[in-house]
Amino acid sequence: MTTARWLVAVFVTVTISLFFSYDLDGFLQLSQLKLQQQALMQIVMAKPVMSAALFMVAYILVTALSLPGATVMTLLAGALFGFYYGTLIVSFASTIGATLALLTARFLIRDWVETHFSHQTAKINSGLLNEGAYYLLSLRLIPLIPFFVINLAMGLTRIKVSVFYVVSQLGMLPATFIYVNAGRELARLNSFEDILSLQLLSALVLLGIFPLVTRRWLQAFKKRRTRLGFSRPRVFDKDIVVVGAGAGGLVSALIGATVNAKVTLVEENEMGGDCLNTGCVPSKSLIRAANLMAEIGSADEFGIQVGPARVHFPDVMARVRSVIAQIEPNDSISRYQSLGVDVRKGRAEIISPFEVAVAGQSIITRNIIIATGAAPIWQEIEGMPPERCFTSETIWNLADLPSQLVVIGAGTIGVELAQAFARLGSKVTLIEQAPRILIREDVEVSELIAQSLQSDGITIKTGYQAVRVDSQEGGNRLICRGGEEIEIAFDAALLALGRRPRTKGLGLETLGIELMDNGAIKVDQYLRTQYNNVYAVGDVAGPYQFTHTASHMAWYASVNALFGLFWRFKVDYSAIPSCTFTSPEVARVGLNEGEAGEHGIAFEVTRFELAELDRARIDGWAEGFVKILTQPGKDRILGVTIVGHLASEVISEFTLAMQNGIGLNKVLSTIHIYPTFSEMNKYVAGVYRRQHKPEWALRLARHFHRFRRGS
Repeated sequence: MTTARWLVAVFVTVTISLFFSYDLDGFLQLSQLKLQQQALMQIVMAKPVMSAALFMVAYILVTALSLPGATVMTLLAGALFGFYYGTLIVSFASTIGATLALLTARFLIRDWVETHFSHQTAKINSGLLNEGAYYLLSLRLIPLIPFFVINLAMGLTRIKVSVFYVVSQLGMLPATFIYVNAGRELARLNSFEDILSLQLLSALVLLGIFPLVTRRWLQAFKKRRTRLGFSRPRVFDKDIVVVGAGAGGLVSALIGATVNAKVTLVEENEMGGDCLNTGCVPSKSLIRAANLMAEIGSADEFGIQVGPARVHFPDVMARVRSVIAQIEPNDSISRYQSLGVDVRKGRAEIISPFEVAVAGQSIITRNIIIATGAAPIWQEIEGMPPERCFTSETIWNLADLPSQLVVIGAGTIGVELAQAFARLGSKVTLIEQAPRILIREDVEVSELIAQSLQSDGITIKTGYQAVRVDSQEGGNRLICRGGEEIEIAFDAALLALGRRPRTKGLGLETLGIELMDNGAIKVDQYLRTQYNNVYAVGDVAGPYQFTHTASHMAWYASVNALFGLFWRFKVDYSAIPSCTFTSPEVARVGLNEGEAGEHGIAFEVTRFELAELDRARIDGWAEGFVKILTQPGKDRILGVTIVGHLASEVISEFTLAMQNGIGLNKVLSTIHIYPTFSEMNKYVAGVYRRQHKPEWALRLARHFHRFRRGS
């Protein structure tokens, strides 16, 4: 605690102690004030301005220090200054005092609370950011909740002081009116029950609920108003029309059919979406072949002699297509039709919140779920031959292995495919405009993966931007500009610049559906657009462009669409895992150090090196580490980063732990098979335990054992 905090804490403590030591609270009892009323009235009549000023200062101090007596002083204000002046004095004094109480609590203990209860406070602050004024107003209007409790509690949040002041001034007025008015008859009052009858309390409670009810009504009215001009049908053909048959769309349709809803699934291109046809499945199949080639190259480390291995690229790509074909039946039209889903091929156009047109046929539906995914971002580069420039969608059309491949963009897709092609035999150059690769990961992660890529022969150029292509007889050269201008020879280029949500051609403009700055459809916490019955899931809505997240969102959207009349579920993004499938893999769930710092979240770091793991030594994959962020002083997990072999598999235990509030101590007490890679989870939990061992208990144990030994 800083010197300033100590001084404020001492001042508050001493002042409160003196207040009770000298029995000053006894002067603020209703019975005492009634006895002193006449004497006080004479003072006010003699010096009204000074009396009002002193009274206001006293009221502010009582309120700011959360001392008992504010209610009695409000009655006294009515008795001494009358209804109008009494109300004016109390209204400003109570609000100023409440604001000072908030600032004191915020200055003294908010940082400590946020450090030790960061997860809870983050949720509270997020809610207050959206509806804080309405909640505060409701609390102020209900006198059943002591105002000093509200002042101190709000001091622990990040509500704006200006909002707190204005809402408090407004919200405390009804109670101020009642008590000041009652104070005019102070001599006749025997208890507070004479002021607050059951009927009056009920009225104030209803008044307190009114702001929240009004806000909900306005939200509903706003959503209903957006549908003006679209008549609601009396009869519907379907319960849900799902647009897009990728991961999000398939899961939405499956859930709907499972609960016997009538569902239509519309897909313009291939069933299975990007993941099956151009994303996860083909890329991981290619990576498997590339990793096998790398393993063959290191066979001599295990005492195995092999001849020179050769890559036959057409056969590699043939296997990629074979794997797609093996998985394809799971996502096929015939399978979903057998499950009861009406599958339509063609472009979907959303005519209204209740109507979707497909191939000239109109479908009237109660709900619409948009799951159209995202497409690779295309960048025009001057002079780039289009037939030699690919994206993650079109790279699978390659017939021959590029001898010189330039990859533009070093995010997840860029580094994965760069390493895969390098291991298959391409000379790869990786270009990134940012100062390092995998910019969303911590610096040490980026550096470790960069070293791994370089060991595979990849040239990495960070801080460079592709400008143009010069075509010569000797081939194509990519001109990049950064600290200097460089030339990179290539015969194929891969653009890996990220993905943009697919929203064009759906009719969203007709409905006026809102989009965010990144082009994604704007949805609320229930995954609704501004229309109550139009939802969006997966890459088209974000915020995470992962197949498993699309499936996760699909459950919420479909259940809310079908059963939202009874109960709606807020989508939960608290434990979303991800993985970059390089070698070594980079898996993560929750926060990393960079993100925690950006959000001002306090954390402790626990780390375990894979070089110390027996299974990693056995298999020859000892490169990497586990890093866990925990809440200071507690074993609650805020985030985990694993760099290493099978990181994508091992991370699941921590995802489960975060999802269910399981701390590191329970991970440590879980039995893990020896020798396995999953043991790294237990070992890192053990490191945490050693860092937080109870020294006092160990000292006591040492004395106990010494006593038992008789030494």
